[in-house]
Amino acid sequence: MSSRGREYVIARYEVKGHRFEILVDPEKALEYREGKKLDLDEVLKGDYVYKDVRKGDKASPEELVRVFGTDDIRVVADAIIKKGELQLTTEQRRRMLESRRRQIVNYIARSAVDPKTKTPIPPQRIEKAMEEARVVIDLYKSVEEQAAAIVKTISRILPIRIARARFRIRVPPEVAARAVQELRKLGEVKAEQWSRDGSYEIEFEVPAGLQQEVIDKVNRVTRGQSEVKIEVF
Repeated sequence: MSSRGREYVIARYEVKGHRFEILVDPEKALEYREGKKLDLDEVLKGDYVYKDVRKGDKASPEELVRVFGTDDIRVVADAIIKKGELQLTTEQRRRMLESRRRQIVNYIARSAVDPKTKTPIPPQRIEKAMEEARVVIDLYKSVEEQAAAIVKTISRILPIRIARARFRIRVPPEVAARAVQELRKLGEVKAEQWSRDGSYEIEFEVPAGLQQEVIDKVNRVTRGQSEVKIEVF
């Protein structure tokens, strides 16, 4: 795990009176922390665990075993990344917070609807409501976790709630065989059946904010030859 790339930051973890530091790619470290399946080789930017990176003071194998139960750098790095903090520069933090804000806005736009009309809400309206509510983004909390809390906060400004949409689609025999595989990819399939006349019916669920996107895909896949019923819940 030799040093790779030019941008890296220190991940620091203080435990049991000890401080441990490693060098990591900041964005990949956050993704790894949130559970994205990444090889640690993609995250780490060095071969050692330090007590102080800037002084080049390395932690001894004995110290690592005493605190972590092992001196395996991958096991130790996993703990430091998941439980510690990233020592970001002001510019890195600003850029990463802006990226996280966009991720949250897009997630809410995909997942939420206006509770009265049960229709999706444009990302621009969601972002404006977040600004009015002075929402603070946390780099160390997942998009999903923050989105739920943010929806609750901005609901005082913008009618909004997290919801899902259940699609029930019937496709006539002349397009059923060609469309079935594509329709199965559109959401979480709950039920499906073939009728004696060769028509096909499928029921699936998606985040409610994706309704129009799914409708467009269904029309494209079936060439407009389908019956579509939608229930938002």
